[in-house]
Amino acid sequence: MNSFQELNLPKPLSRAIEGMSFTTPTPIQAQSIPVALSGRDILACAQTGSGKTAAFAIPILSKLLEKPDQMMLILVPTRELSTQVTDVFRQLCFHSPSIRVVSLIGGVSMQPQLRALSKGHHVIVATPGRLVDHLERKSITLQKLSMLVLDEADRMLDMGFAPQLKQIFKYLPKERQTLLFSATLPAHIQELANSLLKSPAQIRIGAVSSAVPTIQQSTKHVIQTEKNNAILDEINARQGSILIFGRTQRRVDRLAKYLASYGVETGRIHGGRTQGQRNRALDDFRSEKTRVLVATDIAARGIDIDHVAHVINYDLPQVAEDYVHRIGRTARAGRKGEALSLISAEEKPLWKEIEKLLKSKPGNPSQAKAAPARPLIQPAQ
Repeated sequence: MNSFQELNLPKPLSRAIEGMSFTTPTPIQAQSIPVALSGRDILACAQTGSGKTAAFAIPILSKLLEKPDQMMLILVPTRELSTQVTDVFRQLCFHSPSIRVVSLIGGVSMQPQLRALSKGHHVIVATPGRLVDHLERKSITLQKLSMLVLDEADRMLDMGFAPQLKQIFKYLPKERQTLLFSATLPAHIQELANSLLKSPAQIRIGAVSSAVPTIQQSTKHVIQTEKNNAILDEINARQGSILIFGRTQRRVDRLAKYLASYGVETGRIHGGRTQGQRNRALDDFRSEKTRVLVATDIAARGIDIDHVAHVINYDLPQVAEDYVHRIGRTARAGRKGEALSLISAEEKPLWKEIEKLLKSKPGNPSQAKAAPARPLIQPAQ
């Protein structure tokens, strides 16, 4: 498949795709969309930022435009990813106003969601915990479900959603199409796929657990107590938007406060902030009102902002696979990006695990020499 025109999609959907300036399908789209349109189950693995959302959204909407009495469910691990996926669906529905897309996420009031569900729904984008809430109170039924999509399935299991998924699966009709998308394919994902999918087409784009090749990766070895100064030096030396990952909520808060004391406009998101606070931080970063965003791994999946030029790992992730998801927040939509990891002596074992995962050759990613860190600007008065 070299173009979306080859698919003979319904006209409202084709017009929306053209309006979004989608021209040449990405590899995951080219391989997944025809299979999904055929009705076959899919187990797909592709790098973060490869266009997976449109790979399942386009066949879903094509089927709904032909038979609008169906219901489709997309399960995602985080609220941020739910927002991203919902936005893509609504853009693709621009010329199909009759198709209703509803987002069900935790951390916000149930009432607006109940009102939205009462008006009818064709596409549900949900986090597992909140969907279980609705199923238990019977505000939603899955009897008419035609297609189930598990997006970022590995992350859902890593975040401990297995019990909620098990509950949800009890409500699913046996006759359905299931698509499972994941950035990695560890053993527990294979087990999940075996239990959910029927003779799936297996699609792999690039090496499993590999980073997008347009990301320039580097490391900097620093003393743990010098990380703040090192981050400040890096911010001053770089151009463009910067996403920084910290290990815990407290470390994210402390780093954001430190940067703000030097006049750096900084947003922050983590699980301890309200949904409104997280939305505002993302909106300010997306609109470039703030140049720097500091986050825990809650942002590793679900931030789809094209202009992120740099990802900096203030702390290395505890799980090696999360490194791929973190740095995948840059080099989106075919752009280039840079990823830097600050490595303290205590984190060297973690870095060895990451190198093992990426099957890196010696010196790749390149080893940047640690330099004395000196703030280039003075604290704000």
